[in-house]
Amino acid sequence: MYALVEFKGKQYKAEKGALLKVDKLDAEPGSSLDIDKVLLISGEGASVNVGTPYLGGVTVGATVESHGKDPKIVVFKYKPKKDYRRKQGHRQQFSIIRIGDISGV
Repeated sequence: MYALVEFKGKQYKAEKGALLKVDKLDAEPGSSLDIDKVLLISGEGASVNVGTPYLGGVTVGATVESHGKDPKIVVFKYKPKKDYRRKQGHRQQFSIIRIGDISGV
């Protein structure tokens, strides 16, 4: 059983026990959260329910595992023959969440 959820403007495939890498959350590790924007849910066998745009009464429970930073990305802009060069770095912050149960099926 899995569900497609929308979380912080992005879509993820959530299965029970799976780890998802999402944008940084303002929550302590170990805290729980509920995701109620469920787009699609697939049950046992071939039963699939699709929302328009969301399914009502279906929630996905998750627990915050940890926080971290991605490796540095170098952004380098230049214009040839014009003496224009800009170098900038960026490290995106993320959170790891563990999917618990999918309720309301």
